[in-house]
Amino acid sequence: MEAVHICNLYSITKGQTAILEFTRAMRDRTGNMPPLPGVFPDTIAPVVRNGEDGVRELTMARWGMPSPKFALEGKKTDPGVTNIRQTNSPHWRRWLGPASRCVVPVTSFCEYDTIEGKKVPTWFAKDESRPLMVFAGIWTNWTSVRKVKEGEVNADLYGFLTTEPNAVVGPIHPKAMPVILTEPDEIDVWMRAEWAEASVLQRPLLDDMLRIVSRGERKDGEAAN
Repeated sequence: MEAVHICNLYSITKGQTAILEFTRAMRDRTGNMPPLPGVFPDTIAPVVRNGEDGVRELTMARWGMPSPKFALEGKKTDPGVTNIRQTNSPHWRRWLGPASRCVVPVTSFCEYDTIEGKKVPTWFAKDESRPLMVFAGIWTNWTSVRKVKEGEVNADLYGFLTTEPNAVVGPIHPKAMPVILTEPDEIDVWMRAEWAEASVLQRPLLDDMLRIVSRGERKDGEAAN
């Protein structure tokens, strides 16, 4: 399996200034960035990456990295892969260097719990105030057909890494959880270090760093109301 279909919904309701400060990005290319209380696959959402000149920048990209060739056999479109677990795969390895790494700002993320046979959106955040965190991600510029009606498009695409779930996420989603960074120093390692050092960050967030903050809605945060 190239990806475990988890965390296909998250929220980012903090503004550009907070994101720039937290990620130490020096350049903002987003224009007027609205709060995004529900980010679904193929949504255009903010990421922070290393610019061509090495300056860290906040920009917008579409959620879903290019799919491996075997996954596209017989298909007319490539909606993209939202999250990546198998970093030893040749398909993903080409994007693991600092030039293709990014971080994805997030205030909470959703997994679906099964309660009395129904799928119930369950939101996780650092705490009730939903402070900024980031997913450890990768990005690329790619030309493909994501939707038939759209035809061939060129776009900056992103996805993020997953890992084993911690004790908070595991009871809801036992297969995986996103790779989450909560400290600026971790972001610095992810954005600049060689893979041998950066890969250590592909690990579960400590249990006491995450909690369930909401259930039942497909949006989360102050902009959800």
